[in-house]
Amino acid sequence: MEKPDAPSCRRNREPILAVLRDHFADRRHVLEIGSGTGQHAIYFAAALPHLTWQATDRRENLAGIHAWLDEAALPNTPAPLALDVMGVWPTHRFDAVFSANTLHIMSWAEVEQVFACLPGVMTADARLAVYGPFNCGGRFTSASNAAFDASLKERDSQQGIRDFEAVDALAGKAGLRLIEDRAMPSNNRCVVWSR
Repeated sequence: MEKPDAPSCRRNREPILAVLRDHFADRRHVLEIGSGTGQHAIYFAAALPHLTWQATDRRENLAGIHAWLDEAALPNTPAPLALDVMGVWPTHRFDAVFSANTLHIMSWAEVEQVFACLPGVMTADARLAVYGPFNCGGRFTSASNAAFDASLKERDSQQGIRDFEAVDALAGKAGLRLIEDRAMPSNNRCVVWSR
């Protein structure tokens, strides 16, 4: 099959990798929630070969992820798992969890479910890294983020850029504490929490 392509992955992978090099250097097993095309999975797994990178997504996206993983043939990328965040989660524990550009395309109920389920898949010392746009203090951080939010809501009224404070509160309920909030290109952020 023709591999799916997300140009944003090529644009944001280097800045995200810099964060992962800092926070996942001593990690071993990463659960990626919402792997999309699979391009991040192969890029980060190749750059960080000490990590086993477990890609996941909804079942309908797995064929595209398989195409990227099969072509790369990396030893540290097992077959992707089907994961609907409102459904059954993996039983294996991971010392790192990563997700990029997912919270704003989920409903708020799905975002809440992600954080509610994290303790069940994370080891006692695990770290969580989330990349994407966030509002601060209930406000958009740029005109482009406001326009992006409007386009999301036009497509699906349950989508939208999330307030950082609300997401951080969910993380706190899940036993996670904020350890870094790093500004990224294009008005995005990479936020890291630790159990």
